[in-house]
Amino acid sequence: MKIKAAVLHAMGVERPYTASKPLTIEEVELQAPQRGEVLVKIKAAGLCHSDLSVIDGNRPRQMPMVLGHEATGEVVELGPDVHDLAIGDHVVFSFLPICNHCMPCMTGRPALCENGLAANNKGELLGGGFRLQNQQQEPIHHHMGVSGFAEYTVVSRKSVVKIDKTLPFEIAALFGCAVMTGVGAVINTAKLSLGQTVLITGLGGVGFAALLGALAGGASKVIVADVNKDKLAKAIELGAHAIVDSSEADAVEQVKDLTNGGVDIGFEFAGVVQALEFTYNATGRGGKTVTAGLPHPSKMMQLSPTKLVADERTLQGSYIGSCVPVRDIPAYIALYQSGRLPVDKLMTHTLQLEEVNEGFERLAKGEAIRQVITF
Repeated sequence: MKIKAAVLHAMGVERPYTASKPLTIEEVELQAPQRGEVLVKIKAAGLCHSDLSVIDGNRPRQMPMVLGHEATGEVVELGPDVHDLAIGDHVVFSFLPICNHCMPCMTGRPALCENGLAANNKGELLGGGFRLQNQQQEPIHHHMGVSGFAEYTVVSRKSVVKIDKTLPFEIAALFGCAVMTGVGAVINTAKLSLGQTVLITGLGGVGFAALLGALAGGASKVIVADVNKDKLAKAIELGAHAIVDSSEADAVEQVKDLTNGGVDIGFEFAGVVQALEFTYNATGRGGKTVTAGLPHPSKMMQLSPTKLVADERTLQGSYIGSCVPVRDIPAYIALYQSGRLPVDKLMTHTLQLEEVNEGFERLAKGEAIRQVITF
């Protein structure tokens, strides 16, 4: 079938994206779902910094590619051997397909799924190969097994989670990345305990979701750090107990003064090495620093092993919030529906597919938290 999709042909295009238009809206060919796959009509897709990092070249991927990994939609066709979904079901995409039979999956760590990661790194679906092609019948790569900036997509059954049909699509999309990654980092990776103090550095959609997760999880004090004063003000509005401008020379000391020597858990979501170093230095003795940021692979962090040992510190990565998507996405949706996780407050803009470049320029400027394309 022929569909409209936002295709990226080259990374590192100069800004402003409103002029250079790195994503082009094209008519592409989408093949029918194969064994173990489903065809989904996209209803909403969020603009995430991970998409921006492909556009600007900080996360190198194969080209051409249909971007978009935070999305939701309605199942319209089932491939062979898909028996646990029905046409009309609403689903949220997991940007890491979970194979359920590699060693990490079988030992309870599906966020480290080896087969899902291999497929994503190739720009293919979990079952292998491509379902997208251009008018010359040349393959177009899939982004994280989703490619949600399109009218329709074909994905592995293991890339979708069935959700409550009463949830509005524009809200549901946020659970595919921002909420899963941010809240998951707090609950699953860091295992926040009641009464602990928290620092959150980097106030994008994931950072704000982590703020809401830390408040819902019982943190006694949540400090947020960023260089954007509007976002810091928004954080106070959402319940943060204190704010710090991380560009200030004494920013680390400010955090330590607020917490008697440093936070119990520091989270970094900015994707900048300096932000990770700041967060690590602001974490107290015996504390844990968790990062879900993804700077360019060539960037390195300096770390003192002596301090790591003497302070019994922990530095830990978090990918997809260490989540089990089929378990956690419905749980986080239930928290939202009960009023304990107000992720709808993270939405700042809705837009059409044709406005995607304007949206990414807005994101690059730091003028948005979560923007959602609606179809």
